[in-house]
Amino acid sequence: MRIGIGFDSHLLKEGKRFFLGGCEIPFPKGLLGHSDGDCLIHAIVDAILGALNKGDIGSLFPDTEPKYKEISSIFFLTEVRRILEAEGYKVSNIDAVVVCEEPKISSYRKKMAEKIGEALGCPPELISIKGKRQEGLDKEVVLCYSVVLLERR
Repeated sequence: MRIGIGFDSHLLKEGKRFFLGGCEIPFPKGLLGHSDGDCLIHAIVDAILGALNKGDIGSLFPDTEPKYKEISSIFFLTEVRRILEAEGYKVSNIDAVVVCEEPKISSYRKKMAEKIGEALGCPPELISIKGKRQEGLDKEVVLCYSVVLLERR
């Protein structure tokens, strides 16, 4: 078995679409990033890559590469799935925390788990996503933490 931890954060910006866990969430601000800014998926990708000792999201998908501009972060998950399978591992479980004041994510958690599970080829029941508030510390940033446990196929 292998374990990995991931973290990512993105600033909120007016006029951008808000994507989290592969879902578009109606909100007046979106996550600033080279791709769609989906920091939940980015944290999960980093956790998987860390467990496999394969670097991080920035080394695999650099933000200097024009082909990743505005791309859906689901693409990153499907590419990491190929690496996961080539290395002979599968997801045992994923635990993730999204830290933000707004938007509230509770009604989207199930759909996020479904989208992430589909991209990784694992049941959504293996994916836990929790939302936490920052208690007013910073309303203009979204932070995501993830831990993944991998097991041999």
